[in-house]
Amino acid sequence: MSDSILSFVEVNPSQPHSAVVIWLHGLGDSGNGFAPIVPELKMPESLPVRFVFPHAPVRPITVNNNMEMRAWYDITSMDFNHRADRVGVEESAKQVEQLIDTEIANGTPAERIVLAGFSQGGVIALHLGTRINKKIAGIMALSTYMCEPETLTSEASNVNKETPILVAHGQQDNVVPVFMGNAAFKVLEENGYPVTWQDYPMLHSVCLEEINHISAWLQARFS
Repeated sequence: MSDSILSFVEVNPSQPHSAVVIWLHGLGDSGNGFAPIVPELKMPESLPVRFVFPHAPVRPITVNNNMEMRAWYDITSMDFNHRADRVGVEESAKQVEQLIDTEIANGTPAERIVLAGFSQGGVIALHLGTRINKKIAGIMALSTYMCEPETLTSEASNVNKETPILVAHGQQDNVVPVFMGNAAFKVLEENGYPVTWQDYPMLHSVCLEEINHISAWLQARFS
């Protein structure tokens, strides 16, 4: 599975782009899910950003009676410490890294690429962003958690130790409890990353205040 190239939805600016955001969706969604958020970010024309929204592979999900859906990895247990299937996480991380390599080959330096993800997609963003041997512009982890946080210290690449990370979560999240997002934030903080925490009065979703924060954060990364 990790050898196949991910298909994606792309949203391009009206002029040649100077930066790229690769944004990973959550369980059961697709790249189409977050594409409509781009106009809401109101990125300035002086900062032309290309957005890439990959589609996760379709796979059976154990906790959903093996129903097949788009997912970055299987969920075999709702236990917070073992929710993410490590093998699947690593497979998807390799596929997303291929997308990063493609953007680099097409002329965008790694330092102008932000890796973002919501829920399951955020797990991949955090896993890959802290382990990849390419210096990227930032990591954005929305309503998500960390796969095997206890392994970060030994597995982290030093390349992105100074890369800004935004961790954001809904206070009333009924899918990924807010303490899981905050735990990921604390692990990143303990490992010396420049990480920012934001929470909002919302469920497992995004809200206007968060969109505005994301826009400001992206502009800071790319300006």
